[in-house]
Amino acid sequence: MGSILVNGKVQEMEVPISLIDLIKNNKVEQPEMVSIQVNGEFVDRDSFETTQINTNDEVDFLYFMGGGSRC
Repeated sequence: MGSILVNGKVQEMEVPISLIDLIKNNKVEQPEMVSIQVNGEFVDRDSFETTQINTNDEVDFLYFMGGGSRC
């Protein structure tokens, strides 16, 4: 077991865990639309299956929203 920080909250789980399995375990909504940072670095979507998360890693699931002002 190990501790990882996911979106600012500590989670205890078996590590290492692949990023794709972490997405599934956290029931991430719209995984095709999420961007992910691991330890402050963005992970390329093609690497989600091969990127391993270990004890003390920090993971952030990020959604970028479009928007702006109306004229």
